[in-house]
Amino acid sequence: MTEHFSPRVKGIEISGIRKIFEAAGPDSINLGLGQPDFDTPQHIKDAAIAAIRAGKTGYTANTGIPELRDAISAKFKKENEVAYTPDQIVVTAGASEALHIVMQALVSEGDRVLCADPGFVSYAALATLAGGRPVGVPLDETLHINLDKAQELMKGARLFVLNSPANPTGAVESKESIKTLVECAHDAGVTIVSDEVYEHFIYGKKHWSAARFGDNVITVNAASKTYAMTGWRLGYLAASPEIVGQCLKVHQYCQACATSISQYAALAAYTGDQSAVVGMRTEYQARRDLLVQGLSGLGFSLPRPEGAFYAFVPMKQALVQKIIDQGVILTPGSAFGANAPDYARLSYASSRDNLKRALDRIKKATGE
Repeated sequence: MTEHFSPRVKGIEISGIRKIFEAAGPDSINLGLGQPDFDTPQHIKDAAIAAIRAGKTGYTANTGIPELRDAISAKFKKENEVAYTPDQIVVTAGASEALHIVMQALVSEGDRVLCADPGFVSYAALATLAGGRPVGVPLDETLHINLDKAQELMKGARLFVLNSPANPTGAVESKESIKTLVECAHDAGVTIVSDEVYEHFIYGKKHWSAARFGDNVITVNAASKTYAMTGWRLGYLAASPEIVGQCLKVHQYCQACATSISQYAALAAYTGDQSAVVGMRTEYQARRDLLVQGLSGLGFSLPRPEGAFYAFVPMKQALVQKIIDQGVILTPGSAFGANAPDYARLSYASSRDNLKRALDRIKKATGE
């Protein structure tokens, strides 16, 4: 029997990040996946256990438990200076589902969806699955969004996916850049989708939520990175009531609701002690400095990451393969778009000991 598959599915590839990750050997040092190596803080795990013991294991409201949406609304007001009411928030199965339902709700066949190139692997794929046409926005030499090119591409586009701090580059866009992008998008009738999952991991700069500068913004975020909760799959989107209403339709049929236990865990995360987040940020900064210093000592020249936990390093693909052969798993730049074939992404969400061992192996690969 010959199967017939949707052209939308056939038009995308399996994630390059996952391909590398799943090919890792037992002695490999994995710097290829954006997976915090910290454990979820104990008070969050305790809240999940308490929810299980209390029998809170059934369906929740489609949009999420009211207490969690209240907490997220308060978080937006306190941390981001953005006034989203609880009714403007949909709790999702990670930021990935939030991005998916936004694309399904807003993108029509052939619509242009702008996203940074290089940029996170999901954006272009999700746009394609929604029937849209992803268009890469080039970066400048410092790996920030090229504002002139972005403005040129705005006309006639449907969405602009903004990611700051950025994966894979570690770039943090300035207040002026984000304000300019939001205003230009508004003038062009474009909706900004602002992916802010790395907002708490910034080193020496400030995070600016795009929604501060206009009402044409959908904000996507998650507990995954901030609280080392990647496997809990708990994210959310916030937007105007009209957008939320349409996104909720997709969410109802593809997910129904985020996992109840994860929601109660996230409630503890957002309302409880935040010292673990500060501790993780401090450690990530130390790891960044170790990795950048080590790579610079081996002759690599790279922009210093300003946020997230990735270094985006110029290197030829032949060298990338030699490093992988030495047992250091990293992700080729080609996984992140057409504009970065001679780069590789290295995650420093791994221990300092692992980073030191990885640098030794990279040294062998380079012949230094």
